[in-house]
Amino acid sequence: MIPQSARVLSVLLVALIGCKQNAPAPVASVPVTLGTVERRAVPFELAATGTVEPLQTVAVQPQVSGPIVRIAFTEGQDVQKGQVLFQIDPRPFQAALAQAEALLDRDRAQAENAQSEVKRYSELVEREYVTAQQYDLSRTTAAAAAATLAGSQAAVTEAKLNLQYATIRAPISGRTGSLRVREGNLVRSSDALALVTINQIRPILVRFAVPAGNLALIQKHRGEKLIVRAAPVGGDGPASTGTLSFVDNAVDTTTGTIMLKGNFPNADGILWPGEFVDVRLQLYVDQNALTVPAKAVVAGQQGNYVFVIQPDSSAATKPVKVDRTTGDIAIVTGEVQPGDRVVTDGQLRLRQGSKVQVKGGS
Repeated sequence: MIPQSARVLSVLLVALIGCKQNAPAPVASVPVTLGTVERRAVPFELAATGTVEPLQTVAVQPQVSGPIVRIAFTEGQDVQKGQVLFQIDPRPFQAALAQAEALLDRDRAQAENAQSEVKRYSELVEREYVTAQQYDLSRTTAAAAAATLAGSQAAVTEAKLNLQYATIRAPISGRTGSLRVREGNLVRSSDALALVTINQIRPILVRFAVPAGNLALIQKHRGEKLIVRAAPVGGDGPASTGTLSFVDNAVDTTTGTIMLKGNFPNADGILWPGEFVDVRLQLYVDQNALTVPAKAVVAGQQGNYVFVIQPDSSAATKPVKVDRTTGDIAIVTGEVQPGDRVVTDGQLRLRQGSKVQVKGGS
């Protein structure tokens, strides 16, 4: 038979075990990553996809016919305005010029002689040594000689121009494309294809379109020097900086957009004609914007909110209104203050009052 004292001890032991099993387990802290609420200067930007296009494009074509005897550049070379590109055989044009100049000398001599005849006949007709009809005939001959002289002068001018055209020079500075002829090829002034195309890439333009709803804001700040940045699509490369140079005079009714152009110095040659780029047009800078990391904002049924960490390491929800986002930050208004610590990772496991542990911290 079990002693009374042993039975009492057993009951107490069972009671203690039962109380231990019914006690609530301690709540584990949620590991989170934090960011900070700040006031900072944030630019207001419009984003778009743009296309790079040369400031000028010239298709170089021959203005006279003949064989190419010299090509004075290589494909893809940068050339300067006035630089020699091609030389068409000049000998036929030099011969034509010499012939035209000889005819000019002949016609000039005949015109001078005819003019002297008019002067002589004008004196003789006054003394009635010649008839008025003879005098009129001399004047007609002189006029015809003067007209012939003018035609010869025009022929010389044309011959000089053709000789000048035999040397084909760059009409603009820029980068040459692929050659469509080689030395020895016969070219004609009537050819439709260009010998080479030159693109001016310094400076260069970027064409892009933004929704027409932004037009009023663009016009408001148009008097300022608006900054445009362009970077390769996907961000693989440095961004180039330019200025807004053109706003189209009409909205595209089919797309509801307005076309703009930015002018870029492109001194480093990064922007290339035909390339697609990510464009950001900066309209103004909000100098005192209240910002939070964009990842901190949580969308709820009652609106957006963030988790703010309290001094006792608990999380409290604070409603915010997102005015806009730019990059990895959001510009907000609401119940947050500069310096507040907000959760940027781990929000899905948090509730109002949840204890947190900062990743990498104590």
